[in-house]
Amino acid sequence: MTEVTSVDHIIIAVRDLKEAEKNYTAIFGRAPSWKGVHPGVGTGNILYRLANTYVELYAPVAEGANAEALKAHLDAHGEGLYGIVLGVDDAAATAAFNARGLKSGTPVDGKGRDEITGAIREWRTIAMPKDEVRGLFMLGIQHLSPAAALPPAPLSEGVSETQAVAACDHVVVMTPDAEACKALFGDKLGIRLALDHTKPEWGVRQLFFRAGGVTIEVVEPLDKAKAPKAEHFWGLAWKAEKVEAVRDRLAAAGLDVSEVKPGRKEGTAVATIRPPTNGVPTILVGSL
Repeated sequence: MTEVTSVDHIIIAVRDLKEAEKNYTAIFGRAPSWKGVHPGVGTGNILYRLANTYVELYAPVAEGANAEALKAHLDAHGEGLYGIVLGVDDAAATAAFNARGLKSGTPVDGKGRDEITGAIREWRTIAMPKDEVRGLFMLGIQHLSPAAALPPAPLSEGVSETQAVAACDHVVVMTPDAEACKALFGDKLGIRLALDHTKPEWGVRQLFFRAGGVTIEVVEPLDKAKAPKAEHFWGLAWKAEKVEAVRDRLAAAGLDVSEVKPGRKEGTAVATIRPPTNGVPTILVGSL
């Protein structure tokens, strides 16, 4: 049976891969795991494999159907968080999603080549039509190549593990309808709902879905005037072993980053990373 096992990777839409690589290598304190192209469809990517997911910087680089669709998205919305890809154990078994009321597409095989090493990776994806997932860009993916085909993003020169981003803590989805998202992520996709609470003092209702060590945080503003017209992926929180150590490295490198302050969860600390983040509202979260 098809089950969501992870947030396999997070896609950030960018116009210029070299510029985005510079930004995210600085943020993560890590070099890319992979630099590739998608032959025939006009897009290219740079990947950073972290402890619990990998990050894909995704850009149009040539002519092709996917490049045209991505250009249209960038023209309409600008750079930013484009979507997530959910890990599944068997992309051929789409019947499980269909049985839950999610009409997923036919599995499609894909292949990519790493421009760094020449390595080849292969995968199989399940399309999730946007009208089935409230307009969000999501796919299911089953990797056909071994995990070692995408190595961990190596530390940049002079950066220690304590100073680097280790993982993704959570992905934020803004919604006008938390109940509809509860049905989508919980009932149709089968992702575990870890917490559902309303915080009038913060003006929000929050749902926390967890898969493979990554949290999908769904936020509905209680003030309907502040609610978005439709769901969209919004921001990212990167996990740091020591927030202060990562913050100090970023500040020393000239990045615009806030002071460290206590997080909402007891025992945590947070810091805001300001642009350039390629349109993604970004925080660090972890211990002091």
